[in-house]
Amino acid sequence: MNKLLAALIATLFAAGAFAADAPAKKEEKAAAPAAAASAAKAEKKAEKKEEKKADKAEKKEEKKADKKEEKKADKPAASASK
Repeated sequence: MNKLLAALIATLFAAGAFAADAPAKKEEKAAAPAAAASAAKAEKKAEKKEEKKADKAEKKEEKKADKKEEKKADKPAASASK
């Protein structure tokens, strides 16, 4: 009986070790392309963010320039009416 229990326990340990090792190899292979893809996605996302930031700054500058033009246009008209 002791020999039977020892054999069953040894088999369970061996099966557990084999099962734990097999999926890890598959995950490593799958993780490498996924990591590269996620890095590329993160880079694209950062580029889009910077583009949005630049566009926002450009629009802000345009608004400032438009306001300055309006003020310049309003000044001579106001002084001419006096």
